[in-house]
Amino acid sequence: MQYLEGRKFVVLGIFLAVAVVFAVRLFHIQVLDGSYKLAADRNTLQRIVQMPYRGVIYDRNGKILVQNTPVYDLMVVPREVKNLDTARFCQLLQMPVQELRDGLRDAKIYSRVKASPLVQNLSTPELAAIQDNLIDFPGFSVKPRMARSYQTQNMAHALGYVGPVSPVMLAKPKYAKYVPGDFLGISGIESYYEKELMGRRGVQYRMVNVRGIEKGAFRDGEFDTLSVAGQDLHLSIDPELQKYGEYLMQGKKGSVVAIDPKTGEILAFVSAPSFDPAMLTGKGSGNRYMELLRDTARPLFDRPLAAAYSPGSVFKLVNEAIALQEGVVTPYTGFPCNWKLVRCTHRHEYPANLTIATKNSCNPYFYQVMFATVRQGRSPSKFEDVALGLADWRKHVTSFGLAQHLQVDLPGERMGLIPSPAFYDKRYGHHRWTYKTIYSLSIGQGEIQVTPLQMANLMCIFANRGYYYAPHFVRSVGNRGPLSRYRQRHYTSVDSSHFNAIVPGMVAVVDGRGGTGENASLLDVGISVAGKTGTVQNYHGIDHATFGGFAPANDPKIAISVFIENAGFGGSSAAPLAGLMMEKYLRGKVAPWRHRWEEWLPGSADRFVSKRNRR
Repeated sequence: MQYLEGRKFVVLGIFLAVAVVFAVRLFHIQVLDGSYKLAADRNTLQRIVQMPYRGVIYDRNGKILVQNTPVYDLMVVPREVKNLDTARFCQLLQMPVQELRDGLRDAKIYSRVKASPLVQNLSTPELAAIQDNLIDFPGFSVKPRMARSYQTQNMAHALGYVGPVSPVMLAKPKYAKYVPGDFLGISGIESYYEKELMGRRGVQYRMVNVRGIEKGAFRDGEFDTLSVAGQDLHLSIDPELQKYGEYLMQGKKGSVVAIDPKTGEILAFVSAPSFDPAMLTGKGSGNRYMELLRDTARPLFDRPLAAAYSPGSVFKLVNEAIALQEGVVTPYTGFPCNWKLVRCTHRHEYPANLTIATKNSCNPYFYQVMFATVRQGRSPSKFEDVALGLADWRKHVTSFGLAQHLQVDLPGERMGLIPSPAFYDKRYGHHRWTYKTIYSLSIGQGEIQVTPLQMANLMCIFANRGYYYAPHFVRSVGNRGPLSRYRQRHYTSVDSSHFNAIVPGMVAVVDGRGGTGENASLLDVGISVAGKTGTVQNYHGIDHATFGGFAPANDPKIAISVFIENAGFGGSSAAPLAGLMMEKYLRGKVAPWRHRWEEWLPGSADRFVSKRNRR
């Protein structure tokens, strides 16, 4: 036992000796020998991210729409903030004390040792006013970057905007490469082409001491990478046509979409009401965004892309094309204008054939056309027969790009709705509905929903006699052309010969005497227009006005759709507006005798509706 007791003291002695040696050595390193401190000073590695130059956006004529301008962000590292004179600091930056406290709190939540933005979008004059005083406020520094500058007051919904990455975004894997203070495309083209516009970040590694003094490149820049500028985008938008469309849609809610049917390039993309895209950039953009968000007219809502309406009588063209393809009618088939089936709103000769019915938008004719399409005796049961017929009808309709995404190069595209047998089975019960339940589909009413973009694309299909190119804004990305999918033709299930049979009726709508769309006629300047008016029933108020068409009829260069909410009959408002847009694009000017339309169309939609038609 005495032996073991002695061994215990020996072991304790060894541990104590080792501890003393380490303590002496540590004291020597930290206090007596300054070379280690100097080495630590020299070996602090700083990673500096170089933000790339964001790509510039041009219009179809090569004019700059969106470019970059230098701004500055005031950054803060919470751990380094010492004895902050809050009153003086807030006076210097002209910011409320509570805003400063909130900013510092958010910075601490993100990181106490990493820099995060406190004040963003300082201009060069604003920076000059505070820069010399920042030396008195440790923990604060200035980070230069490039912000977006808009050279147009139009096309806000198409261009979109750039904004700071939010904490919610940072929590998602998709945004793993971003850090607080970074900016990215939030909506529109800026968002869809974020990867192309942003470019690639560069990184520099620098040796700095604890005082932040740079000691040089780490290993002579062996691990540094250069930033790569983002690619420029060249758009198909015609700036003058876009400006003109926004002018004509002043004071109204609705949209105008114009497309070159030969390419799918979008020429105009008007969402009304609109706003100046510069409102969502620069200092105070957050407050301006909230003002737009609270506006009851919903100027932020992208109507051409996300608003879904019943197409009204414009959809009759699709039903006629399907009936011709199914072989249940010919261009010469006549049906009586039977008001017992459905009311007709226009007086005309009858029995109506294809051209007469299209010109005068005869509801009973198209009621019977769709009846012939869906009730072909596929089953002895009238319930199953109409269900089978509707399923076949829907297959044809979706080949026109409806009830699906057209793959336009903007985020937020809505699909719309083309009802199926399952849709009605769910609503009314299996085999408990007949043609009388769904007849409103024959005149473009009921449950059908299309977007204004889809309507314009429909006009491209009729202009091309059976096919379309996916609508798109970007003509070229950098030195390349548009994305490959925008060069592909998409054919409908209807033969081109049937479209040739329908187009004369569309021409009669506009150029024929007494046609419902005669206010869109350009015959006086030698341009033949094909089109179709529509009046969409609105059970919550005044009906909506629509028009779809293309010109010149035999060599189309522009296809267009117009939706004006609460404007009543499409021939009185949507048609003349479409005519002005087509003439402006094709001729570069408007005939003097149509200046009255230019003066009358801008303003509230109330002017298009008589008092007796207001609900």
